[in-house]
Amino acid sequence: MDFTLGETQQAVARLAADVLDRSQPPAAGQDEPQDSALWKELGQAGLLSLTLPAWLDGDGLGVQESALLLTEIGRRAATVPALATLMLGVLPVVRWGGRDLQEKLLTGVGTGDTLLTAAVREPSAEMPAAPGTVASLTKDSGTVTGTKIGAPYAAAARWILVPASVASGGRAVVIVDARADQVRLHRTPSSAGAPEYTVRLAEAPVVGVLGPVGAGSAEAGRDAVEDLYQLALAGACCLADGALAGALTLTTAHVASREQFGRPLATFQAVAQQIADVYIAARTLHLATLSACWRLGTGREAGGDLDVAAYWLAQEAPAALRTCHHLHGGIGLDVTYPLHRYSSLITDLARFAGGADYRLDTLGARARG
Repeated sequence: MDFTLGETQQAVARLAADVLDRSQPPAAGQDEPQDSALWKELGQAGLLSLTLPAWLDGDGLGVQESALLLTEIGRRAATVPALATLMLGVLPVVRWGGRDLQEKLLTGVGTGDTLLTAAVREPSAEMPAAPGTVASLTKDSGTVTGTKIGAPYAAAARWILVPASVASGGRAVVIVDARADQVRLHRTPSSAGAPEYTVRLAEAPVVGVLGPVGAGSAEAGRDAVEDLYQLALAGACCLADGALAGALTLTTAHVASREQFGRPLATFQAVAQQIADVYIAARTLHLATLSACWRLGTGREAGGDLDVAAYWLAQEAPAALRTCHHLHGGIGLDVTYPLHRYSSLITDLARFAGGADYRLDTLGARARG
């Protein structure tokens, strides 16, 4: 396996970094208006059309390029709907949807005018193999009923992807109109302030289907639900990878410049050991995430690598951020200082992945075979 970035991938990473560095971070307590402007800037730079098909004026790229964009967004802790629209929306539709459905759902995504999201979590069930949400389908239409939690940007999204058990057997990802009367949204709190919603579906009309009764896939032995779950985890890990790297850079600069007893903090052995622990956590998360995205992007089985990456996200990343706050001292508690954006983002992503205990149980079950 070769993780060396190709020329196109290097160009994507450089362009994303350039656009994000030109933007101004939101002030404390300010979120959506400025984030909308940044989202439009990403669209104008062509970064939101990376994975759109060429016939929709896209670049026809895949998971690895989206991963690079999400990592750069996480590195700056920018609050934009990249995970929701790109990993939970565009990629599943491109990988599993027919041409007509792609045109219906993806028009306007490249300019930032159309948002998508997916509701993958259920009460007391993180990305369940047998969703409690049930769809009654006839070909590519029908209704879906159930409750999902923690759906990012659901109120701003035009379409919501919903993993559901099919009443006649099997499972599929169904598409619902977020504005339909049968779709009720209730906003729930998040650490970073990014909008999340509980989604209640009461025989909501299905406008399209991905999965066994929708478009097929060349990836034998997999289905759209599993792929959506894996893309969701991969996207969360990419954001966390960038966020942890960003927090590490911020903390390293602080301990190198802040002096105590006439010496930089970085020269104290205890400080050096702690920042080394953060570095190890960051590099391990990066390697596991990179491997998982490479496997997803090349059609290989990625479940094992994703489980490792998700465990490091849920268990090690929050602990590493606590160390960063500790090494900053009092300034680490100031909401006008950028470190809080990284720790808030990591907190939300760890919860999205199911938490440390759940991820450890999942990893243990895989190890037991």
